Amino acid sequence: MTETTIHTHTSPQTQTQVPAQTHQQHPIGLYLVVWLLLFVLSTFSYLVDYVGLQGYLRWSLILIFMMLKAGLIVAIFMHMAWERLALIYAILLPPLLVLVFVALMASESHYVLFSRLTFFGAAP
Repeated sequence: MTETTIHTHTSPQTQTQVPAQTHQQHPIGLYLVVWLLLFVLSTFSYLVDYVGLQGYLRWSLILIFMMLKAGLIVAIFMHMAWERLALIYAILLPPLLVLVFVALMASESHYVLFSRLTFFGAAP
C-alpha cells in the first residue's frame, strides 16, 4: 500500500488553533453546596431514627432522603446534569420502569390475597 500525504497551504491570518480536548470546569462552590446538602439530608435521615418515627412514615422519609442523596450524587458528582438527554434517559429510565413494575406487582399481590381470602375463607 502506498501512503499519500496531502499538504495544505494556509496563510497565517486564516490559521486558528483548536484545542485537542476541551474540559468544562465547574466551580468549587457548586461541589461545596452539594456536600452541604448531602450532609443536611444525611442528618435528616438520622433524625428520623433519633425521633423514633415508626411505620410507613419512617420508611417513606428514609427512602425519600436516600433518593434525594442519590440524585444529587448522580447529577453533580457523576456529571449527569451536563450530559445529553439520550444518555440521561438511558441511565434513569430503566430504574424508573422497574419501580413502576414493582408497584404493579404489589397491587397485583393485594388482589391475589383478597381473592384467596374471599374464595377460601379466613386462615385457621
